[in-house]
Amino acid sequence: PSDPVVSARIENIRKSGGNPFYDYQIPQAAIALKQGFGRLIRSRSDRGVLALLDNRITKQRYGQVFFDSLPDYRFTTRIGDVEKFFNV
Repeated sequence: PSDPVVSARIENIRKSGGNPFYDYQIPQAAIALKQGFGRLIRSRSDRGVLALLDNRITKQRYGQVFFDSLPDYRFTTRIGDVEKFFNV
């Protein structure tokens, strides 16, 4: 990482026997995703689609962290569902 604070945190986790990827980077990425989702939906009348196009979200064991970080949502893998959503 180019940020010295992030580098220091990662090194500290590593020195204490932790896994920087799982203990720091994944949680930070999940927070960023949740914040982005929050900017999409700000009120009850707002509508939007969050498209996660990186298949690691479903293929890697850490993917569930991202899903669990979000408020209630409808999940689909079918583009037809998204088309119907926007045609309503």
